[in-house]
Amino acid sequence: MRIENPAPLSWRFTQRAQALQSSAIREILKVTMRPEIISFAGGLPSPATFPVERMQAAYETVLTRNGRVALQYGPSDGYAPLREWIADSLSGDGVRILPQQVLMLSGSQQGLDLLGKVLIDEGSRVLVETPSYLGALQAFSVYRPQFMSVPTDADGLVPQAVPGLADGARLLYSLPNFQNPTGRSMTLARRVELVETCARLGLPLVEDDPYGALSYRGEPLPKMLAMNPGGVVYLGSFSKVLTPGIRLGYLVAPEVLVAKLEQAKQATDLHTAQITQMVVHEVIKDGFLDQHIPTIRNLYANQCQAMLDALQAHFPAETSWTRPEGGMFIWVTLPAHIDSMELLQEAVERHVAFVPGAPFYANVPEKNTLRLSFVTVPPEQIRTGVAILAELIRARMTWR
Repeated sequence: MRIENPAPLSWRFTQRAQALQSSAIREILKVTMRPEIISFAGGLPSPATFPVERMQAAYETVLTRNGRVALQYGPSDGYAPLREWIADSLSGDGVRILPQQVLMLSGSQQGLDLLGKVLIDEGSRVLVETPSYLGALQAFSVYRPQFMSVPTDADGLVPQAVPGLADGARLLYSLPNFQNPTGRSMTLARRVELVETCARLGLPLVEDDPYGALSYRGEPLPKMLAMNPGGVVYLGSFSKVLTPGIRLGYLVAPEVLVAKLEQAKQATDLHTAQITQMVVHEVIKDGFLDQHIPTIRNLYANQCQAMLDALQAHFPAETSWTRPEGGMFIWVTLPAHIDSMELLQEAVERHVAFVPGAPFYANVPEKNTLRLSFVTVPPEQIRTGVAILAELIRARMTWR
């Protein structure tokens, strides 16, 4: 029986919930779903790289051979054979990663949330790059930290700035390879210095590495995890090398931290989907990624070069941009008086989209920046879209 004329509820949100904000990128993606839009906005892998047939065959194999296990609840820490594969893939050069150091995640974004739950109290200092990955800022913001912005330059995060910001800090969050949003990579010398600095300060270092395999040269720099396994938390993902739709990532950390993160995960989702883990293990266990990843690198390298050529041909001399050697992003700096959020409104009217740079800053935003992603756009559309953006930028340059 339905109640007649119930009084409207007044939902009382927590202070934490009231502080939540939508992702600027996710809001922009709603616009990019329109078929006429040339979208440089989303950090989405190219669907052309998805191994559909291989995934389909793996699902059939797993369900045929071990379907009742695949469809059952699984352990919170993850599917053991896949954790062993990950541990083996990260071991070498005198470093041995154990399977019990690996925690499977429902996307590596979950790892950021779990780290926030177990390491961040309200008001805790958290060090982040300037600019930094928006998804990390969102995940950590739920726990209301005090963000400390570490400066960066063309060589990545500046380690010398860390000691002056790290007093009482709970962690330092870093993306050393082809960073989202800038596409920059940290030099080897800076990686060593950063690991040594964090070790000396007793500061946990989070190494988020979703793009490391996407080096156009095929020679990624050494992982900071290998330099100090006891002080580095490593986040990895299958989204950029297989498909993001499976939402499968992993975290590697000292066992004492993994145990606490596993407890937090149990309270969140009990475990990552068993069937997904078993299918991914079936796909990759015999070396498939060694053949598959080079095709992704080649595609992205060609499309990156198409965008760099278009920027060189069309953008005014008063602008500058990064020249990544891997990954999915180019970072553009406009003349100081141009607000990229306002520019976006005009661009969408001309059927072009990008991500303004301001949301990637934890503290003081640089509004004259923007992020371009090239991996899902064919070269001819890249040239068209960049030419339109250049026209709009030149028009705003005359407004001063």
